[in-house]
Amino acid sequence: MQFRRYKPFASAIGLVLGLLCAVEATKVNKHKPWIETTYHGIVTENDDKVLLDPPLIALDKDAPLRYAESFEVTFTKEGEICGFRIHGQNVPFEAVVLDKSTGEGVIRAKDKLDCELQKEHTFTIQAYDCGEGPDGANMKKSHKANVHIQVNDVNEYSPVFKEKSYKATVIEGKKYDNILKVEAVDADCSFQYSQICSYDIVTPDVPFSIDKDGNIKNTEKLNYSKERMYKLTVTAYDCGKNRASEDVLVKINIKPTCKPSWQGFNKRIEYEPGTGSLALFPSMHLETCEEPITSIQATIELETSHIGKGCDRDTYSEKSLHKLCGASGNTVELLPTPSSTANWTVGLPTDNGHDSDQVFEFNGTQAIKIPEGVVSTSLKEPFTVSVWMRHGPGGREKETILCNSDKSEMNRHHYSLYVHNCRLVLLLRQDPTEAESYKPAEFHWKLDQVCDKEWHHYVLNIEFPSVTLFVDGVTFEPFLVTEDYPLHASKLETQLTIGACWQDGSGVDNETEAVSEPPTGGSAHMAQYFRGNLAGLMIRSGKLDNKKVIDCLYTCKEGLDVQLPEEVANTVKVQLNPNQSSLTLEGDDIESFEKVMQHISYLNSRQFPTPGIRHLRISTTVKCFNEETCISVPDSEGYVMVLQPEEPKISLSGIDHFARGAADFESTEGVTLFPEMRIVSTITREVEPETETEGEDDPTVQETVVSEEIMHNLDTCEVTVVGDDLDGEHESLEVDLAQVQQHGLEMSSSNVGMIITGVNTMATYEQVLHLIRYRNWHTEALFDRKFKLVCSELNGRYISNEFKVEVNVIHTANPMEHANNAMVQPQFINPVHHASVDLSGHNLVNAHQASVVPSAATVVIVVCVSFLVFMIILGVFRIRAAHQRTMRDQENGKENEMDWDDSALTITVNPMETYEDQHSSEEEEEEEEESEDGEEEDDITSAESESSEDEEGAEQEDQQGASRQQQLEWDDSTLTY
Repeated sequence: MQFRRYKPFASAIGLVLGLLCAVEATKVNKHKPWIETTYHGIVTENDDKVLLDPPLIALDKDAPLRYAESFEVTFTKEGEICGFRIHGQNVPFEAVVLDKSTGEGVIRAKDKLDCELQKEHTFTIQAYDCGEGPDGANMKKSHKANVHIQVNDVNEYSPVFKEKSYKATVIEGKKYDNILKVEAVDADCSFQYSQICSYDIVTPDVPFSIDKDGNIKNTEKLNYSKERMYKLTVTAYDCGKNRASEDVLVKINIKPTCKPSWQGFNKRIEYEPGTGSLALFPSMHLETCEEPITSIQATIELETSHIGKGCDRDTYSEKSLHKLCGASGNTVELLPTPSSTANWTVGLPTDNGHDSDQVFEFNGTQAIKIPEGVVSTSLKEPFTVSVWMRHGPGGREKETILCNSDKSEMNRHHYSLYVHNCRLVLLLRQDPTEAESYKPAEFHWKLDQVCDKEWHHYVLNIEFPSVTLFVDGVTFEPFLVTEDYPLHASKLETQLTIGACWQDGSGVDNETEAVSEPPTGGSAHMAQYFRGNLAGLMIRSGKLDNKKVIDCLYTCKEGLDVQLPEEVANTVKVQLNPNQSSLTLEGDDIESFEKVMQHISYLNSRQFPTPGIRHLRISTTVKCFNEETCISVPDSEGYVMVLQPEEPKISLSGIDHFARGAADFESTEGVTLFPEMRIVSTITREVEPETETEGEDDPTVQETVVSEEIMHNLDTCEVTVVGDDLDGEHESLEVDLAQVQQHGLEMSSSNVGMIITGVNTMATYEQVLHLIRYRNWHTEALFDRKFKLVCSELNGRYISNEFKVEVNVIHTANPMEHANNAMVQPQFINPVHHASVDLSGHNLVNAHQASVVPSAATVVIVVCVSFLVFMIILGVFRIRAAHQRTMRDQENGKENEMDWDDSALTITVNPMETYEDQHSSEEEEEEEEESEDGEEEDDITSAESESSEDEEGAEQEDQQGASRQQQLEWDDSTLTY
């Protein structure tokens, strides 16, 4: 700011400058600039201007108000926007400030953009102000905003046909809806310019037409004698009216009316689960149009890659499958189905289905850590790693399947399995040894299977220094083995991860490849993420004995099969691939060949197969004496429709409520939870009955028919506690582990329950469930415990009902002789929380009341009641060990200073409810009469008295003892003396 000097106002100017300096001294940069959180922009290929929505404007609260009531002059730069900063790698854009005071800016391209290379760009932008004072101190930055810029296309490419030429064959005298299809592509990136809008036949006067999709058909019936071949020139136009750079030649051959082909082939073949083999072509024969055939070859392909991991397989857990296939050794499943005992895979996306195998998806941003103690495999002993993998096209980055690395400080990879450039690599670093010599450390296999986007089964038998790889049951030798020194000795713990490798940004390690971009602050993070699908990842101590186990793990449960008739067994050669999805036949006699084709069948050995379509394709090659005029047999296509299997209903039944004494719970054996457990599986069919008459009000009714029981295996039974978790200090679920293992099952437990796993029959699971016991060695505060049992088949595909069982604890006092032995029953009380006993709920008159001389019968009753009261107090004494106060209550209970009338005294003793309690009709009537009066007293039934003084005294005692009414619990049953 400039001021003109006027001598008369020199002193005033000095005063103003002083005030301004004072204002400047107090002015500080308090606020950060503010920008929008997201910007969207558009830029054309040939332009550098980016149109943003919303416009790029940064605001700062430190900026002076233009229309404030008082005028304020400042010499500082706070409130002005000095620039924008773009964050990201290789971002071809820059941000420029147009006006510092308003914060207006623009984004523009640095160089010419190419939409074909990259259609969209995403980065972050941040604004910063000019700070305080001339030197810009205390500069503040805004938050980072996301910027998405789309590159608009320019029509710079012309259509190009995928094929250099096209050929087709048609039969004379027939009009085709589609003879063949030509297809062109355009390299432009936008939808408008990359789409082919039309095709055109350039050749004039031909009886053919072409539609906008490239489908060619004849406009009239063709005559073989008139023309045997038509040659057409076809061009294409994109939606920007650019014509194809080169036209394409289309040759259409005309054949006589007879068309060689497979005939008698049903396109749709339905397969009923559980019916064994089904013949696919029972009436098929080959039409050769009387051409002399010298040899014939046919390939039948069954498409099953869309089902599960390449075909229909058992969906038991991978650990169970290894055991069923005869694998020995300690097996650890690293990608189990989430459960209460194995929950580290909960966050991973799955296929969300149970019909086929469950797989886990890794999208390049997700990985999981394996908890400590799950894997204890030592690299010094032989071990096996097996996994199902479906990986996409190879990339430049490493993608980790399994990695064991340092947990902190350093980045050493102890062992890992990863893919890199369509190569499978196993890293195996040795532990420190005395001899610091080179040893094999990396094993490389270059495989097409790694990047073909299909499921494959990989098994690595590791017995250092040799490693054997099996892919789909076939052995592959490493093409490269590199050596390295053993690791340096350290006491660092390791972290096992799946889908990425755990690395630390602060550590410096020369023994392994460093992270390309370690995070700031040296915090540990994941790196080398995997993209694809994984399933069945296992580590097993002990090398696989033979190839039969590996073949068993890979073999499909469905496929093609052929039973050769004896008369043609030596005339036709048959080859079947390992997964039974492709069958090749070769022969020179058509009749024998057709007989073999008629014996080809489809078989699915699963009891509950995955329903759906399996496509079939028959490719045929025929050789004749004169190959120039040899017939061409087109491919035949159809599909096998596997119908939905009858779903079983697994039912659990047994005793769901029972009571046992406290001593039973505290014993070493405990209480058996499922003593009479019964597992039954049935199937339900819906049939449509035949009706003689059809009426408007009589729709078709479906009857439900329950079939007989069916037998199948279970693979999991889980017992969980309902309510609070198990307290390991005084309760537990137990089972004889030796007997469980003897049945071929495994057990795992936690504070929420117990899981029994393994594939076995329902009868075997019944026997094991009978062994489960519940123990509680601190039952004073326990009244009941509830548990839930659920069993499942095929890794959760079929789940049983929830069977709930409740066990009650019977707390008994010491049994004593009673005057009426026939009516004596155990006395049951609940644990009290106070040392004293409140008997006011029974209308027993207090000792301080005036005494009345009782009759002889009353004296006998008083003596009996005294024994009863003594027995109850003794039970409380045993539970709480409150000796002194209990003894005082006993003495008071023995005193005879109580009032009794001459009416019959009814004393109600309430044992805890059990299934063995039997009530007479008289007791039920008394219960109904007494429940109305005792309803408000927490089910404590008082003795009736005709004395109004007794009633008043009882009411007074009830009020005094309201806070302790829960000390004794009684049910509604009564005992009459």
